[in-house]
Amino acid sequence: MSEVKNPAPARDRDPGDGPAGRPVRAPGGGWTRFVTARPRLTLLVALVLTALAVFAGGGVGDRMGSGGWEDPSAESTYATEALEREFPGSQPNLLLLVDAGKAGVDDPAVAAEARRLTERLTAEPGVEGVGSYWTTGSPALRSEDGTQAVVAARIAGEEKAAGEVLDRIAPSYQGTRGPVEVTLGGGLAVRHEMQTIIQEDLLRAELIALPLTLVLLVMVFGSAVAALLPLGVGIVAILGTNAVLRGITEFTDVSVFAQNLTTALGLGLAIDYALFVVRRYREELAAGADPGAAVRTTLRTAGRTVLFSALTVAVSLAAMLVFPQYFLRSFAYAGIAVVLLAAAAALTLLPAALVLLGHRVDALDLRRLLRRRAAAKDAAAKDAAAKDAPAKDAPTGAGWSRAAGLVMRRAPVFAVLTTAGLVLLGLPFLGVEFGTADDRQLPATATSRIVQEELREGFPGDPGGSLTVLAQGPATPAEYGAYRERIAALDGIVRVDGPVVSGTGADAHAYYSVVPEGPAVGSGAQRAVGALRAADAPFDTSVTGQAAVLVDSKDAIGERLPWAAGIIVLVTLLLVFLLTGSVVIPVQAVVLNALSLTAMFGAVVWVFQDGHLSGLLGFTATGDIETTLPVLMFCVAFGLSMDYGVFLLSRIKEEYDTTGDHEGAVRFGLARTGGLITAAAVILAVVMVAIGTSRVTNTKMLGLGVALAVLMDAMVVRSLLVPSVMKLTGRLTWWAPGPLRRFHDRFGISESGTPAPPDATAGDPEEIREPVGARG
Repeated sequence: MSEVKNPAPARDRDPGDGPAGRPVRAPGGGWTRFVTARPRLTLLVALVLTALAVFAGGGVGDRMGSGGWEDPSAESTYATEALEREFPGSQPNLLLLVDAGKAGVDDPAVAAEARRLTERLTAEPGVEGVGSYWTTGSPALRSEDGTQAVVAARIAGEEKAAGEVLDRIAPSYQGTRGPVEVTLGGGLAVRHEMQTIIQEDLLRAELIALPLTLVLLVMVFGSAVAALLPLGVGIVAILGTNAVLRGITEFTDVSVFAQNLTTALGLGLAIDYALFVVRRYREELAAGADPGAAVRTTLRTAGRTVLFSALTVAVSLAAMLVFPQYFLRSFAYAGIAVVLLAAAAALTLLPAALVLLGHRVDALDLRRLLRRRAAAKDAAAKDAAAKDAPAKDAPTGAGWSRAAGLVMRRAPVFAVLTTAGLVLLGLPFLGVEFGTADDRQLPATATSRIVQEELREGFPGDPGGSLTVLAQGPATPAEYGAYRERIAALDGIVRVDGPVVSGTGADAHAYYSVVPEGPAVGSGAQRAVGALRAADAPFDTSVTGQAAVLVDSKDAIGERLPWAAGIIVLVTLLLVFLLTGSVVIPVQAVVLNALSLTAMFGAVVWVFQDGHLSGLLGFTATGDIETTLPVLMFCVAFGLSMDYGVFLLSRIKEEYDTTGDHEGAVRFGLARTGGLITAAAVILAVVMVAIGTSRVTNTKMLGLGVALAVLMDAMVVRSLLVPSVMKLTGRLTWWAPGPLRRFHDRFGISESGTPAPPDATAGDPEEIREPVGARG
């Protein structure tokens, strides 16, 4: 059991005490002294750095990629790169859909114009492997009704360079060309249009989120000045992260989707941290401290807990670095940067601004009229409550305190029903089917999606569903033919085309096009990948195609998922132990955080895989979930849940150390943090919902899913499950074996200074007295 802390040494306090016996503490270190002593210089340096970040981060979206779902070391990636090098025509990423209308694609005038288009495209710099129905006669390039046909090509180079070539040549081919209508599609066009739409949607999300967030902050703080401070911190964090990502793009690929996380966490976490810091600062002012002393105390308490909380979120996001897909790694880059920058801004810019503002932090109080009308009633209520209850249970926290008391009186009922409800909401996830992202991520009006749908519905076979087998090494025509017959005889194979051979002897390369049964990434296609890879061959073979990429991606995630989960769980257990000194609470935190995510995962499958509410939300259900999305959503939502958990547990821990009353500490901690955590969760959910208005399905899923997880965690898990479980475990909650107890005594995180007497802690129920410093 943790011991009540000893009073802080006298040298840590300024001469004199504040009202109600509260000590006015001296700065906690050099950085605190710098921020409070030179606030104008701090703000000036921050302003200069922010201006540089705007310059450095400009155009970062144009340097990002829209792919990154493949494992770069996988067999399918190797085969794709080799085919691009040896057989450019086998891997087209640009398709020109030529619509001849009633005339038909074999009309002489149509054929002549189509050949001119093919010749022009062949001559374009950076374009290779050009072929068309009119030059090859391939029936796969002609629609079944004869009104459309395809010109296929490959734009070489990295994604950014290829996108620049596409931008350059598209106006010369798109639109009406003589007797035909030309529309651009293909994998490159899909990714390029997705990147453009994401950037447009991100701007719209910011325009939605910022004013709504400001309104909510005004409702929380009352003061317009206080409400603007968290927004300023969030904007600085976003701009700084864009600059960081711009620098990272010089060394590695970064997904354009990461910008959405930058905006969401930049605003959400910056507001969370600023909310706690500003609230603590205002409470210190109300207790009689001067602005400088109030800021110093705030940094020593709320500031250190903000830093501790930021570390827990950063660790959850950093776990995505173990995966090879740059889509996931990009979110780790953006997440770590924005979390640390949000914490840094909340602990530097915000304190400097508070020193300069002083009591003017409450300026432009938009709720003044309401408070004046209620002043008499509040005064009478406080006087009555003071006679009947200790100050810490003042009626300002009575609602949350009564709710916690009710939950703990019926702890078994609430624990069982809440857990059962969360598990029930998560059951749809048992039926999850994993797939790959394709053009159906885009809105139905997107040009490149329209082209792909025409190909799926009007052309023979599934143009994206074939598998490609690359053969390397010397072989005779007979051996090539025998291998073709062998793979054609495999179960689930509909047709085998090829081989197409290049080179001789040791430099010989060939490829076969294999059409499996069923959808492009269905279970039959995935089984076909395994069968092709297991088939005997007289040469080296490797398999690629959509189904092969999916199989390799699932294998890569499955192989590394235990490492990522282990990192998150172990570091979370350690950090929560350092905070509480208990070995029971860290286990509770991990289990309850995981339960808070069940509703999110169940909703992802029920809505986005199965298609419920697809009409209302405006997306096309594909029957599967992109493989990397659950991993990303788990890391983000788990980190955010820990963010709120740290603030609640720190307040419970402090009260328990002061009084030794387990149930009273749980009630008191929920009373003091419940309202503030709920407000923070609602604000973050608003930001995530704004992100969820995106027209790209994966972004919509990320935004709406995480918003649901945050609200479930704050309103269900923190309000019902945490107090009921802590009641059931009783004083055992604080147990730790002797060696670990001594370790915590030396290295644990705790509140420094003398515990305040009961009357000193009365006041705003949403205050958080964060544990800070190191004991020992």
